[in-house]
Amino acid sequence: MVLSVALIAAYESAIGQPQEIITPTTAEALAANQKLNVQTPGEEEPQYLISRFDDIMRKVGAEQGQDWRLMSAIAYSESRFIENLESKQGAKGIMQIRPVVARHFKVPVESINDTETNVRLAGMLLSELDDMLRMPASTPEQDRLSIILASYNAGIGHVLDARRLARSEGANPNSWVDVSRYLQLKSSPDYYEKDIVQCGKFTGSGQTLSYVKQVMRKYNQYKSL
Repeated sequence: MVLSVALIAAYESAIGQPQEIITPTTAEALAANQKLNVQTPGEEEPQYLISRFDDIMRKVGAEQGQDWRLMSAIAYSESRFIENLESKQGAKGIMQIRPVVARHFKVPVESINDTETNVRLAGMLLSELDDMLRMPASTPEQDRLSIILASYNAGIGHVLDARRLARSEGANPNSWVDVSRYLQLKSSPDYYEKDIVQCGKFTGSGQTLSYVKQVMRKYNQYKSL
């Protein structure tokens, strides 16, 4: 498959910075400014397993071949399920989708404000990232998902660079331990100036590693429900 320049650009943040992670404090402040569905006395408690978006997550997960619990974990980490959230980088909705991703998939940009469309674009993006990474079927699931999540957060270009660096030095490009190490090394000119590196310096590895750890922890928690 020929790599899509538009898709690689979609998640390459300015000067190698990954998307920001929503912290509980930030989420609480944002939630205070939006109308929330508050349960009133005598009202039946909503029936859902993870969030009020369970039905959308299940539907889109089935369509895109993605585990809806993983998508829910991404939504939690990206936005704490706050629908009208918009980042400083222009990412919107519970999955923090950027306009360039909508354009890549030929979806009207204004549609990313619709939660189901927002989730569907995330599912499409996850599937395409998986295809573009071309990891062998023998890749352990934890490694595969971690590498995909790193691409979702930091940009697939930086992850592909890290995998090329790993391969060039005899490390395993399908191991998250190895790929994460080379993502960190991409902040050094000894590595980002190598000919095989196509996306230059990357200074956001700490945030990306924290993001992957957070999503995987939440995903494993959701699987146990």
